[in-house]
Amino acid sequence: MDKTTLKEIALEQRSVFLNRSEGVPRAALDRVGSLLKLPHAVVVSGIRRCGKSTFLKQIASRYLEQSFFYFNFEDERLLGFEPGDFSLLHEVLIGSYGEQKVFLLDEVQNAPAWEAFVRRMSDAGFKFVLTGSNASLLSGELATKLTGRHAEIALFPFSFDEFLRFRNIEKTDDLFLTPSGRAKLDQQFGHYRSQGGFPDRLEHDSPEILSRLYEDIVYRDVAVRHEIKNTRALRELSLYYMSNLATLCSYNRLKSSLGLGSTTTVASYTDHLEQAYLLSTVNVFDSSIKRRAIAPKKVYATDTGLANAVSLSFSKNIGALTENIVFTELYRRQRRPFYYKTASGKEVDFACVKGLELRELIQVSHDISAPSTRARELDSLLEAISESGLETGLLLTQDRSEEITDQGRTVLVRPVTHWLLER
Repeated sequence: MDKTTLKEIALEQRSVFLNRSEGVPRAALDRVGSLLKLPHAVVVSGIRRCGKSTFLKQIASRYLEQSFFYFNFEDERLLGFEPGDFSLLHEVLIGSYGEQKVFLLDEVQNAPAWEAFVRRMSDAGFKFVLTGSNASLLSGELATKLTGRHAEIALFPFSFDEFLRFRNIEKTDDLFLTPSGRAKLDQQFGHYRSQGGFPDRLEHDSPEILSRLYEDIVYRDVAVRHEIKNTRALRELSLYYMSNLATLCSYNRLKSSLGLGSTTTVASYTDHLEQAYLLSTVNVFDSSIKRRAIAPKKVYATDTGLANAVSLSFSKNIGALTENIVFTELYRRQRRPFYYKTASGKEVDFACVKGLELRELIQVSHDISAPSTRARELDSLLEAISESGLETGLLLTQDRSEEITDQGRTVLVRPVTHWLLER
């Protein structure tokens, strides 16, 4: 690239970056301090517009002061950027800001051969904090070039905790213990379930922002990047998932309904959507890898507000949306789960494992006030507790808090809002 153009871009980007609002401090920020002390690249990955650039600003403000280079590869003026331009970029940055040892590189997956540059400069003692919006590119290239020398932070749209802080609502005892406080908490959770946690959507109170974001992800991050010709089928598959959260999906049935040639194509499209962080698939808990692979999967959106903005459903399934929020929080807490199927066919929403060992069973039900619903949810959870050898299970619901004991098995019933806000 032309050196003058590259310098203009770098100067403009740094000015925009320094003037960016720091927003709500993200929970993941506390992890960064220890990672910066390691000789590893720090990779911040997540869906578009979830706040990765703002998170970089928070990292710079808390840990780096002014001692860093910043460059954003999500810039249309960089279409002619080639691998050999990295050395020129470094020269431009030094000329503008002096010698620095830390690079903050935004949406780095858009730069060709970025991983080779990061590897070479890391070997020379430079530190990198990278952001990216495509899991397959980041993980594949990092695994090839930086094996064992990078640490990853998954960033999501706002958690419920961060949502409350965005709205300047303090987590006082009154919020949990008084009738008015609990009513306020439930009201805010309803807003969160409906609107989701994308900062731009909340700041501008515009669901249209999410519709445009969805189109960008499906078209730019999936169809264009993977050269998918059958964009109609891709869009239909994506909309099906976003309209049927927390339900079991069979690739074979989807193949037939969408007119795709094979289940392999459905699996491939689904994987691309997942790698773009639009959604996540969950397997059944089973010791057999083969049975896990062929069993139906459950699908969750990364953000319920995004799903609501594009869903084809005419009525919102509050139970499924609540379950989706719990899934995302488990993922955020690095406890990515399976779903559990008992021998008699009863289903428990989440089975969290450590290694190969089942550690926790969680059922989610928005409202268990009806006796039939209460019996169904408890029976499933109690049967799974007995089969798994665990002693307790957790039932998350709208507003109940109790402890149920049955033949040596215990079910802890807790309000989902309280569980979401625990640290």
